[in-house]
Amino acid sequence: MQETELFQKIDGPILTGVARSAISTFLETGKRISPTILNSDSRFRQKLGCFVTLKENDAEKSLRGCIGFPEPVYELSKALTYAAIAAATGDPRFPPLRREELPKISLEVSILTKPILIEVMAQSELPRKITVGRDGLIMKWVYGSGLLLPQVATENSWSAEDLLCNLSMKAGAPPDQWLVSGTLVYKFNALIFEES
Repeated sequence: MQETELFQKIDGPILTGVARSAISTFLETGKRISPTILNSDSRFRQKLGCFVTLKENDAEKSLRGCIGFPEPVYELSKALTYAAIAAATGDPRFPPLRREELPKISLEVSILTKPILIEVMAQSELPRKITVGRDGLIMKWVYGSGLLLPQVATENSWSAEDLLCNLSMKAGAPPDQWLVSGTLVYKFNALIFEES
């Protein structure tokens, strides 16, 4: 069974509610506590990659924080709790979220499949191996790595080449780093749950 098949769209309120509850508890008490609802659901004991994205409730849905775990290294109960708190308080691009801001923020939870290396004979073949809007990407190069969730390309109307250039810059590299031999690009899929 693929990781994303564990959850259906009807699970969205549970997943986003867990993320919101973890953030709220942390902002009130300073403690990282997984909500008790997770104890009775065996799906949350599966090791899964996940990301939590916070967005402003403005017309542009401006990013307010996004952190997660691309690899399935933690049980989802821990990964979701830690990612939610880190997105709210530890994303270096933004100041930590304040308690009074939380009601004005909408949350998005992405459950990820395990990343797989895109194998090509020449780096220039990479765009043909990517489905924009379905594939999220991770790039690793000698000086670092970067990740873009699948929805980012759609939200920005990017082509596969645009996605790769922006992924390169996210990894702290020049925009054409994806074309350099030895640069590794992985793809994954995600099931995305948004608060309404």
